Amino acid sequence: MPLRVGIDVGGTNTDAVVLDGSRVVAATKAPTSEDVTSGILTALSEVRKAVAVDDVASVFIGTTHFINAIAQGRDLERVAAVRLATPPQSLMPMIDWPDRLREVVDGGTFVCAGGAQFDGTPLNELDEAGLREIARRIAASGVRNIALSSVFSTVNPDPETRAEEILREELPGASITRSTLVGRVGLLERENATILNAALLDLAGRVIDGLEEVVAGVGITAPILLSQNDGTVMTLDRARRFPIFTIASGPTNSMRGAALLTGLDHGVVIDVGGTTSDIGMLQHGFPRESTVAMSLAGVRSNFRMPDVLSMPLGGGTKVTGDGAVVGPESVGFRIMSEARVFGGDTLTFTDVAVAGGAAPIGDATAVCGLPAATVRRALDIVTDRLTGAIDKAKLTAGDTPVIVVGGGGPLLAALPGFADVIIPEHAGVANAVGAAFAEAGGEVDRVYTLDGTTRAAALETAKAEAVERAVAAGADPRSVRIIDAEDVPLTHLPGGMAVRIKVKAVGPFRDLVTTPEGR
Repeated sequence: MPLRVGIDVGGTNTDAVVLDGSRVVAATKAPTSEDVTSGILTALSEVRKAVAVDDVASVFIGTTHFINAIAQGRDLERVAAVRLATPPQSLMPMIDWPDRLREVVDGGTFVCAGGAQFDGTPLNELDEAGLREIARRIAASGVRNIALSSVFSTVNPDPETRAEEILREELPGASITRSTLVGRVGLLERENATILNAALLDLAGRVIDGLEEVVAGVGITAPILLSQNDGTVMTLDRARRFPIFTIASGPTNSMRGAALLTGLDHGVVIDVGGTTSDIGMLQHGFPRESTVAMSLAGVRSNFRMPDVLSMPLGGGTKVTGDGAVVGPESVGFRIMSEARVFGGDTLTFTDVAVAGGAAPIGDATAVCGLPAATVRRALDIVTDRLTGAIDKAKLTAGDTPVIVVGGGGPLLAALPGFADVIIPEHAGVANAVGAAFAEAGGEVDRVYTLDGTTRAAALETAKAEAVERAVAAGADPRSVRIIDAEDVPLTHLPGGMAVRIKVKAVGPFRDLVTTPEGR
């Protein structure tokens, strides 16, 4: 099997591994740097010592660059939002955004006649003259990034496609993101995701250039791929166009890594980091995706995101009030100097877990004098929180395997009732393992009208398109498989002749598959 390098950037540590098939050849942790890239270089340089660079077939990276930019409202470009609908509109683009983020991104909002009905028939004829006037106004403003959305474009993308052609004629060199390629059913949420993506495009170019320099700097010439939110990966060319698809790759990589390290395709995964714990459900080896709109820094969006509950609980979480208060504050990356077991004077979850019987970390004698009542109180609080999160993540009331990964995973051994959880070997770098184990994927989420066809036929059409998209993303066409398919009748629509179909297909990258002839 070709060697794969996996790198995942967390809030506290940047992890890196080398995989030979499913076997971990080398693994390391390095502190996450403020610029992110320096931490990646440190981790990559360390694991690179264990292999010959010519044996590395690919490098998979999960990065926090883009989610940090959205959360902090920095390094974002102004975006002109163009909507195809029926003017005037009462709910304009970015109407529900937090003021601080809208002030950074808002480069003007415009509505042009166009769009489609739920069944794909035209809502209005596209006002091409009006759209060209909008383009002239955008050019005068100096904005170069455009988010283009259309009513029911997930059913009929033609109005968006034609509008893009016109905007490119009028604005040569502008970056245009079409909502059909980004979000799902639901105009406002899909539009929001498209605007965020457009705001990230310039940053994406700089980040990807930096990642290419880092990898080349250690002598690796293999292709680089970025982790996506749904457990698949994409090429750098695609990442330059759709950076929004990478922002939730951290918890997704951990869940994919949990599947590989345990051989389990189903179960609840708890990823315990230095600052937070992420809890989600593993289905068919991939994280269960959210079926509702998700909030990103206060912006509702509906693109592919894992259904993960994140809570302020990690190794660096502060414990106060004689154990009665656990978090939400954390010492974060300063845990190596501030936690008591590392010579500091701040009581953390790591300290109480070690005092409660978890495997010793640092100087365990530093917490020998902690009052038993303080330890018990804090551990009971953590147990209640995690138990509740597990129950929310489970699909059924029966027994479900619980897999614990992350650098802080061994701390849960101190919790009452957690003796049966599964902590695999290399659990501390499961996120990097998941990054390296990722595949290419394609998804369809669309409303189909059943006029002249059947639900079964529509489902087969969607499956074929999902496979086609996976292949276009880089999957080997011989190995693509459908891992999720569902269809929901939309009886509330006129005539009841519509169905919403969601299909996901995945497969290994064609360049990483060895044929029987060795080619």
